[in-house]
Amino acid sequence: MDRRRALIVTGAALVMGAETWTSDVRASRTMITRKIPSSGEAVPVVGLGTSGAFDVGESASERAPLEEVLKLFFAAGATLIDTAPSYRRAERVVGDLVAKLNPPKVFLATKVSARGQAAGLEQIRNSFEALRRPVVDLMQIHSLSDWETHSPTLRQMKAQGKFRYIGITHSRTSAHGEVESVMRKEKWDWVQINYSIQTRAAEERLLPLAQEQGIAVMVNRPFEDGAIFERVAGKSLPDWAKDIDCQSWGQFFLKFVLSHPAITCVIPATAKPKHMSDNLGAGFGKLPDEKMRAEMVKYVGSLG
Repeated sequence: MDRRRALIVTGAALVMGAETWTSDVRASRTMITRKIPSSGEAVPVVGLGTSGAFDVGESASERAPLEEVLKLFFAAGATLIDTAPSYRRAERVVGDLVAKLNPPKVFLATKVSARGQAAGLEQIRNSFEALRRPVVDLMQIHSLSDWETHSPTLRQMKAQGKFRYIGITHSRTSAHGEVESVMRKEKWDWVQINYSIQTRAAEERLLPLAQEQGIAVMVNRPFEDGAIFERVAGKSLPDWAKDIDCQSWGQFFLKFVLSHPAITCVIPATAKPKHMSDNLGAGFGKLPDEKMRAEMVKYVGSLG
């Protein structure tokens, strides 16, 4: 069961152009925002991941769908795009398309993963060039790779005004213990971790710790790399989903993630405009309360 079929099953493919978002949604509604604890800056809750999705060449045919994705994204008021040098061509594609579209506001996050200080600095310099930015909004240590070496570099460059924020990332539950240890050892503006309605281990220690220490949380893999849609194959949304302004399974899963008070934003990756439209819808309207969150978990669990 892929995302396309799940949208068809629920009858909720919000296929709309950038003009529609601009004239309808943007004019009448504002995307939900959350504040970055270390600064108070507000960030729209739905961001965009680029792993895999933005790894394309330079041809117009390859980049056209991604340009449309970004037009929808910016027209809806979203700003945060997450990328990395290890995503192959994605970082440069992001830089090229953002420069072309020149949105009024964008929040660019990337990562360092090279081993060693010199290699890390070279990778960071390449990221500035690829993103076409003199300042990167958020620089993260990718999967905690050589984090003790990179931490002093990131802190020095932040002090110099090269980064506005610094953070750490991981995408595997098995690494949560190490992530917790690093969160406790040093002060970070952001932590990026995996979390979904199906994989909720982060609720036990990492999310409470982020709240306690005032760290913004970015969520990756909210759809379990698409596998989460297999669980709801052929299943209809519960009638009460309308009470949280939910029109699709994708929005159901994203609204669950966003309803946790520790979460700052979620970054589902996509190269498809209609999936982008659907994802953006999760950032508008009501979010579930604690009682409904429990009901959502129970309902999805009952589907087998």
